[in-house]
Amino acid sequence: MSDKTRRVLAIILALAMVGSLAAGVILSSLGGGSGNSAPGAGQSGSSSAHGDPREAEDDIALARRDADDPTAMGDVDAPLVLIEYADYRCPYCGVFNQDTLPTIVEEYVDTGKVRIEWRDLPLFGEQSSDAAVAARAAGRQDRFWEYHDAVYADAPERGHLEVTRDKLLAWAEEVDVPDTEQFEEDLDDPQLLDLVEADAREGQQVGATGTPTFVIGHEALVGAQPIGLFRDLLDDQLEAVGVQ
Repeated sequence: MSDKTRRVLAIILALAMVGSLAAGVILSSLGGGSGNSAPGAGQSGSSSAHGDPREAEDDIALARRDADDPTAMGDVDAPLVLIEYADYRCPYCGVFNQDTLPTIVEEYVDTGKVRIEWRDLPLFGEQSSDAAVAARAAGRQDRFWEYHDAVYADAPERGHLEVTRDKLLAWAEEVDVPDTEQFEEDLDDPQLLDLVEADAREGQQVGATGTPTFVIGHEALVGAQPIGLFRDLLDDQLEAVGVQ
């Protein structure tokens, strides 16, 4: 990620966090408005619609598009990538996962328009990191999203989810992780913790100090916002890369 990219994202998302205290909804533009290219791109949304579908996200260089990434969902060559920075103990992340994510998957991911890339941003202590490592351990056995959903399904209506070793193992059994002994060993694998911490550092670099934070094309969105807002944003960004 370039220094310019980090500065632009950090300023935008820092302002977004401040505004969220008063408004409860944040929509920040990376480049002067929805559908416009970032500074230096040299093209407007209308002219870039006929170029590389990944041009918009390349301006901020956050999407990974790794075909072997178990924490990503959707076509690796989808026109648009939605990046989510989240914490398994964040109540608002739980609301998004239960109320909004299924619709986004049905309408945008399953139709090949959007790819979702998860980023761990554990803000609520060691238990948050433990849950993040456990989900990645499940991901080693092709159960990342199933595990992710099981954790959020237990999110309380208020406060933060309590995460214990017994719960980590129970969620693995719930989603039929094939090798539970290997899963338990992986809970203590420092390599998985390194991956979680690398995501957290990226979140800090772009100024994501609250969860959930989303980066979609040239836009940053903070909070468990309603599906209508996500539809508007996704549709605008897809139109900017020439997808109806």
